[in-house]
Amino acid sequence: MAIRERDDMTTTPASFGARLRWWRERRGLSQLDLAGAAETTQRHVSFLESGRATPSREMILRLAAVLDLPLRQQNALFLAAGYAPAWRESSLSAPELARVNNALDYMLAQQEPYPAFVLDRRWNLLRANAGAARLTEFLTGPPPADAPPPAAPVNLALALVSPEGLRPFIVNWEEVVLHFLRGVQADALADGTPETAALLTRLLAVPGAPTLSQVLPPDDRQTPVLIIHFRRGETSLRLFTTIATLGTPHDVTLQEIRIEGFFPVDDATARAFQHWAAAGRP
Repeated sequence: MAIRERDDMTTTPASFGARLRWWRERRGLSQLDLAGAAETTQRHVSFLESGRATPSREMILRLAAVLDLPLRQQNALFLAAGYAPAWRESSLSAPELARVNNALDYMLAQQEPYPAFVLDRRWNLLRANAGAARLTEFLTGPPPADAPPPAAPVNLALALVSPEGLRPFIVNWEEVVLHFLRGVQADALADGTPETAALLTRLLAVPGAPTLSQVLPPDDRQTPVLIIHFRRGETSLRLFTTIATLGTPHDVTLQEIRIEGFFPVDDATARAFQHWAAAGRP
């Protein structure tokens, strides 16, 4: 009797058919739905999933487009079918990404004196502006002068959730982290990678972290956007965030980049950041 490959996609390598079926079911599509949208037949989709047919590169691209697969997962489909990856995954420092690097630096600079971060798909910090450094120093204190560079990138998701990170300084931590965890859950559903699923599991395992089923009652005074209320001592900072991505990326690295900017909600917060920028420190 044949053994069916695990549907959680944590085993490698997985066959093309198993991956295709897993993504189709995850997107809530029948074989007929997928076939119609990809301009093929249900019979062909069935044969692809069972391994009785081999897809062409064009068919993989059509199926991936219908399934709205990230470039990384498209490459995984190509590899599983025996083809080379269709999309590059460049280092952010690669010469061909110089223009993009300049754009990222420009965005960080334009956000001053307010914080901005460049993050990867799993919230690892790639770079930040001076406003972000001043906010971090205000909340957690200056780093030791002789501190060695971190062995791994700082993960902003863990910093937000952990009691040893930013949690003690966020007045409305439970509300903020619940929205954030649901965002990571959406990421895990969208990209289908074990790494994002593992990050979500790790965050939910942090003591005191809310469950995803938890619901906070609506407040009549609810603001138009979720405000992150930082407080240290007598100083309060109220900020909201925006997240930007690069449009129409043709590179895995670029598709997974996010630029998160923080904006003041009130004049007192704006003045604090302006003062810190003029002084060069919080």
